[in-house]
Amino acid sequence: MDTLIDLYSAQPFWLWLAIGALLLAVEAAASTEWLLWPAVSAGIVAVVTALGLSLGLAGEVGLFAALTVASTLLSRRLVQRVNPDDQPDINDRDRRLIGQKATVVEPFVDGRGRVFVSGAEWSAELDGDTPAIAESVVVTAVGSGRLTVKAST
Repeated sequence: MDTLIDLYSAQPFWLWLAIGALLLAVEAAASTEWLLWPAVSAGIVAVVTALGLSLGLAGEVGLFAALTVASTLLSRRLVQRVNPDDQPDINDRDRRLIGQKATVVEPFVDGRGRVFVSGAEWSAELDGDTPAIAESVVVTAVGSGRLTVKAST
């Protein structure tokens, strides 16, 4: 512990840089989007200490906290503007399939068959007329690992 206190006393820049790098590494591994802005805030505090502003530990922690809160709130507003809730999440593969054209790869029997869409083969339920193998259908819904499709018009 004494080593850490001595390091902070001599070079607070390295301590804040290490905190920022650690937070960034955890964010990269977990991909939560919650630790990105604290990592950036720690980096800004590191730069402030490197420039020679002596705030003391309490001042640096306060600056870090204020920057973290402000940057997180501002980033949430930016994300809402760039990606409103009515848009599908780019990571939600199932929701992105709705509206896509699929190709029938196994015949539909009793309203169930298989289709190929977006690089994968899926179980499908049919809504409407029965298409032949290799015909195009449109995905209308996704649920429980199964697509609902209808014939393309």
